[in-house]
Amino acid sequence: MAEIFKGQLEKPWSMKMADSLMKLRPDLSDKWSHEYGAVFKGLENVWLKTKDGKYLEYIKRNLDANLDAQGNIRGYKVEDYCLDHINSGKLLFRLYAISGDEKYRKAAQQLREQFHGHPRTSEGGFWHKQCFPDQMWLDGAYMGLPFYAEYAKTFNEPEIFDDVVKQVTLFANHSRDRETGLYYHGWDAKKEQMWADPKSGCSPSFWGRATGWFAMALVDILDFLPENHGGRGKIIEILNGLVKALSKVQDDESGLWYLVLEQGKRTGNYLEASAAGMFIYAIAKGIRKGYLSESFREMVYKAYGGLIKGLIEVGPDGTVNIKGTCLTAGLGDRPNRDGSFEYYISEPIVVNDLKGIAAFILASVEMEDLNGR
Repeated sequence: MAEIFKGQLEKPWSMKMADSLMKLRPDLSDKWSHEYGAVFKGLENVWLKTKDGKYLEYIKRNLDANLDAQGNIRGYKVEDYCLDHINSGKLLFRLYAISGDEKYRKAAQQLREQFHGHPRTSEGGFWHKQCFPDQMWLDGAYMGLPFYAEYAKTFNEPEIFDDVVKQVTLFANHSRDRETGLYYHGWDAKKEQMWADPKSGCSPSFWGRATGWFAMALVDILDFLPENHGGRGKIIEILNGLVKALSKVQDDESGLWYLVLEQGKRTGNYLEASAAGMFIYAIAKGIRKGYLSESFREMVYKAYGGLIKGLIEVGPDGTVNIKGTCLTAGLGDRPNRDGSFEYYISEPIVVNDLKGIAAFILASVEMEDLNGR
């Protein structure tokens, strides 16, 4: 198993990909973006591992370009009520703890305030966005809930923890397929959207990356949820059920997962990099933290080896490139975004997409820790 950490590299894969990212995209300051936030979380974890200040400086420089002295976020509009806009806020806690600069606390508080007025389903679930009424998307769990939980811990708002557990439970109650244990990308509480099943309200397919966002949300929420909180066991139970379901659709040959999870080798389907990285991160962290059984170790090593062998390339100059990432996918707002298999495979497949890079950095740090590196 240890050979997958060697490859052609003098540095660990996490550092090499982080360095390649900063070379490829030296500036990520043009907007406040959920994709950038995912990259920054990966770099934060590399910084925590290495204590090399260049990673923290990159995060700080790019976030600072979007904050004024009062912590106002450039381009952010609370009335959009978009969970995606929360994701980059996860880095504010670290920057505030290190610097004591009030602009980071004020920016975090501004994002926290969004949850006070964020529209909800009749059961209390956060809409993914204002423009997607009564819809819960798996993506939103990662974008919003770990921030929400960390805010609760950092600024002593324990009542938030109950709300976080409630959100996860609603996903498990409504988005989970009882037969396979997999999760549908979206759920429409009103069952009115073109993509919604008239009985369940769920979208038609199990899209890998959406499930990946959800898996990462589960393990990250547990970083902040108190040990004695009554909902902690429920989230661990949900995580275990999801990982068991993923084990059943893991490709036997490569160890990876297909874009549309349950469709396997169906024509047009392909092994997708960002979902694989996200699953690896969640499973490796789950094992390391004791949420998941050691019996999943072989599964995650196989996946990580398959990701490096099949979708990672190292250029002559040592730059790491990641292939096979679905560029984007969503539900509604355009006629083709109907959640079908045909829709997902129609989206472009790209090299060095930021979501794929972020997932690989996050996965690599966890795998290196799990391997005792």
